[in-house]
Amino acid sequence: MRDAFHERFLAAVAGDAAALAPWCAPNAAEAGLSVYRNTVGKGCADALAAQFPTVERVVGPAWLAAAATAHATACPPRTASLLAYGEAFPTWLADFPPAADMPYLAGLAQLDWLWTCAHLAADARPLAPEAAAALSPAAFSTHALVLHPATRFADFEDGTPSLWRALQSPDAPPKTLELNDAPEGLLLVRPGLDIRHQLIGPGELMFLAASSAGASLLEAAMAALAAEPGLDLSTAFAGLVAAGAFTALRKHP
Repeated sequence: MRDAFHERFLAAVAGDAAALAPWCAPNAAEAGLSVYRNTVGKGCADALAAQFPTVERVVGPAWLAAAATAHATACPPRTASLLAYGEAFPTWLADFPPAADMPYLAGLAQLDWLWTCAHLAADARPLAPEAAAALSPAAFSTHALVLHPATRFADFEDGTPSLWRALQSPDAPPKTLELNDAPEGLLLVRPGLDIRHQLIGPGELMFLAASSAGASLLEAAMAALAAEPGLDLSTAFAGLVAAGAFTALRKHP
């Protein structure tokens, strides 16, 4: 637990040297604080470079380091560990003036962050396709799916997922950083040691969202069909199970 000194010290590192007035004169503290500020800034920049490799590939290390330093000033780390630092970076990046001519950048950062979340999530055994296939029609109203801890998904009004996926290949980057106008969704799963990703449509997105919210299989299916009336529900359901998006079936209250 932080005490008064630690809270004031963090404030001083953030720029308010007067916060250390009970222990040290502000002018005397500045020289020492600059060392901590540089260390914190470098640590945050390195952490964000590790968390957002796709962004770094687009803008380069120097640009991302400068953005990371500015972000750390606006949104300093809340914990000593920087392993999961950067949750606010995608939203912050959307309003970062130097990124104004790169409208795709915040979306790429969002998907990088979801990759990190999937990477850090707990391990779990995926639901066996045989267990899902054995469900009777009546069970769809009495059972619900439990998402795998590493399952992450997001929808976009443009082709950000396709651009992000293209940038994952170091040997064949896209020639131009352009977005198509068609809405897309992306699913990230980690049924084993490796994270996999695939494009998904609005019906699959809604099925996942409804399941995440605790809906029964029947409710999730109805929501999926409402979002995408032409959806082949059986194929979509089987595909999500095969991908490893779920870990268990549970009784629905």
